[in-house]
Order: sequence, then C-alpha cells, then structure tokens
Amino acid sequence: MDTVEPVAPLRAEWQRSEILIGGGWRPPEGGRTDRVENPATERAIGTTAIADRADVDRAVQAASGAFRTWSMTDARYRADVLEHLLAQLEERRELLVATTVAELGAPVRLVREDHVGLALRVLESYVAIAREYDDESRTPLGGRVLREAAGVVGCITPWNFPLYQIVAKVAPALVAGCTVVIKPPEQTPLNAYLFADAVVATELLDGVVNVLPGAGPEVGAALVEHPDVEVVSFTGSTQVGRTIGAQAGGAIKRVCLELGGKSASIVTADADFERAVRASVDSSFYNSGQTCSALTRLLVPAGRLAEAVDIARDQADLQQVGDPTDPATDIGPLVSGLQRERVERLLDRAAEYATVHRAGTRLPERGHYVRPAIVSGAAADSEIAQDEVFGPVLTVLGYDGDADAVRIANGTSYGLAAAVWSGDLTHARALARRLRAGQVAINGASPPHDAPFGGFGKSGIGRELGSAAVDEFVELKAIQEPDQPLAD
Repeated sequence: MDTVEPVAPLRAEWQRSEILIGGGWRPPEGGRTDRVENPATERAIGTTAIADRADVDRAVQAASGAFRTWSMTDARYRADVLEHLLAQLEERRELLVATTVAELGAPVRLVREDHVGLALRVLESYVAIAREYDDESRTPLGGRVLREAAGVVGCITPWNFPLYQIVAKVAPALVAGCTVVIKPPEQTPLNAYLFADAVVATELLDGVVNVLPGAGPEVGAALVEHPDVEVVSFTGSTQVGRTIGAQAGGAIKRVCLELGGKSASIVTADADFERAVRASVDSSFYNSGQTCSALTRLLVPAGRLAEAVDIARDQADLQQVGDPTDPATDIGPLVSGLQRERVERLLDRAAEYATVHRAGTRLPERGHYVRPAIVSGAAADSEIAQDEVFGPVLTVLGYDGDADAVRIANGTSYGLAAAVWSGDLTHARALARRLRAGQVAINGASPPHDAPFGGFGKSGIGRELGSAAVDEFVELKAIQEPDQPLAD
C-alpha cells in the first residue's frame, strides 16, 4: 500500500537528541534540541539535536583523524563499503519514504520514485564508479598524474531533496577518499539521521562520516570557516551561496556551489505543442515547485501565446493538491509557513502587472499549501520572470524567432537547466547549444543520473553526479621522473 502515515503513531526513529561524531552517537555540547514539523499538518512529528561550533570542531577532528586511513584505502575497498551502505539504505527504504513525506510534505508517489528511489540509484552508480576508479594517469608526453583526496569535506545540504542531496555529495567524496561532515537542513534533519543509522550499521571507519544537525549561521558557517575543512560542498540559495563562496575564497579553500535557477522551456512552432506545454507545467510544479532545475519559464511563439496559456491553465487545474500520503496527490504543501508567505507575496506583486491564474483546487484547512499558478502577460525582465519563486508557479512568455527565444532564455542571472521542444532534432540540438545552461533536455528526455549536474552564472560553481563530481574532491599531483630509471 502506498499511503504512509506522517503523524501517528510517532516513530521512535524520529525522536533524536544526539549527533554522529567519530562513529558514535554523542550529545551535542549545548544539549539543545528542536522539534521537527510536518508541513502538511503543522504539527510536531519528531525531535532533532542542535549542534554548535564546539561540535563542529569535534566532528572535524574526527574526520581529520579518519582521513589519514580512509584516503589510503583502495578504491575497490571503498566500492565494497558503498555497496554495503546501499544495502543498509535499501533495508530502510520504506522508512525513508515515510520520513520524507512526513518532514517535507512531498507526495508519496514522488518520494518513492525520486526522493528515495533516485537517491539509491545514484549511490549504486558510485559503487560502479569506485570499482573502475583509477587514481593515476599519464599525459600524452608520458608524465604521471595522481588524483589524491583533497581532505575533509563540509557537506551542507538543502531541504528540498534531503536524502538525494546527501548521497549526491557524500558518495563522490567517499569515492575520492575524502571524509565528510554533513550539516543537514533544519527543516528536514530526519533523513540525515536515517542515513547516519545506515552508516553506523555499515561499520564504516569511525569518523569517515559525521552528521551535525543545526542552524546554518552557526554550524554551516563554522564548517566553512574551519581551517581543517579543505572542501565545502553547498546546495541552496544563491544568496547564501554567495556568502559561502566569499568565506571559502578568503580561506583559500575549494568550494562547490549548486544554487538557484530560472530555467526556460522553449517550444518551437513545429513541436508537439500540447505535450510540450503540459510537460512544462508538470516540471514547474514538480516537488511543489521546490526544485532548483524546474522549468519555470515557458517560451512559446508569440502567435500561439494565448493557446499555450489556455493549455497551461487547464493542466494546472488538473493538479490534485492535498494530503501527501495519498497516492493520487500531485502537489503537497510547501516546506514551511515562511516559504508559503514568500510565494504568496511574489504572486501578489505579479498580479499588479500581469495576469495570475490560480488553479481552482480546494486547499486543506491546515498545512502550508498554495494554489498552483500560471502567470501570463508579464515582461521577460519582470520580477516573476527573473526571480526564483520556489513554489508551483509557471510564467508563460512569447517570443519572435529563435534569436529572441535564446535571448529571453539566457536573459537571467541563472543558468542551471533548460528544455527545447521541436519536431526537428537538428534544430533542437542547435538551440540547445546556444543556451547558457548546465543541462538541456530535448523533447522531454531525462538526463541520466550519472551526467554532470550544475549551472552557469549564479546557478553555481562545479558539478554534481557522475565521475565529474568525484573531481570536485581531488587534488592533482604531477610527478616527473628521469628518462632513464635509476639503477637499483
């Protein structure tokens, strides 16, 4: 049965008061805890420990000590460890599903397939990558190049895909031979606890993985500033990413930033028009619109703008908004009251200069729900067409010819993802090449989960997923040897 119960009975696995440091569960130095809220009910479902700067220092020390041993292990051994970790997470699959539905409010259908299912598939891909990993190569002129683990990694993960983002950062770091300290988000810490349970059950070398729930301005900042953290991997808002990048730059440490997006979906005149428009609506509303790579701007030929708006409005009206434990639900609540208020403010301001169609679905009496919206009549440089909303909102824009479509698509400070829909594959490929985006999907194709993911411009620095992500956590060492080997 797909339905999971997010409220009662309260699960023991959701009542936490300790943090994972050096392979063991320990109370935080300050002894603080906080409640975890279900955004669909606005009721507390669990408890999380709150770490502080002293805990960061303890965790980094543990990770530094473990690094000396873990970084010297063979990649095939690391593959075996990751495979065991995968098995432990598989055993917890249904608990991970129930936990994600409860603390994030994402619909159970989506959680099972993407939040948890995709996370496990990504981890499985890193088992394969580790088995083929080679830390030494040769240059065309015969030089030796070694790929060595960079050191301790601070992994600061977001709330919108809690388990997936932990795996996407930790797995490549471990393949590279790094050790990690994870700072999960305040809103969704319970996934990180379940991941930590799996780590402990895997009998991973003590200190290789440490987990510190807590506030970003305290725990996250302490990780970025710590002199023994060599790499910071952060996913979140561009505003916070800018601060982290500046702090890391001041300390001369490596940083990987996966930030915001305002991705365009370009529909050409010869595309399967209705399919493209409806798919773009679904992308914009995916995960309640709380997805950095969502296609939130739909670009159509100006002569078909009214038709596109009608189709988009119809698709929005078909969305079922409500109980995330119901398998029929398409859109759940936003993660918090603050996020809901932000989205509503953006839509209120958009209504002053554009047409805002709010889907007619009836919302539950409790929970941080918003009615999905289609915005039309806005200028390409307006706030609603430029700023990341992070809610179920799609802006529809008209264009005149390819050059205009590319201009509008590239006309934001972001460059994370994009889509092209066309009846001519050669034309679609040509348009895709002109887009300043880290990933471009043609005619609804899904990028493989081992393809590099990241963005241009203010969408970030570096890449996640696949072997490209491992490169974020290694240093290159060139070794020169004499032409004639030395005599024994």
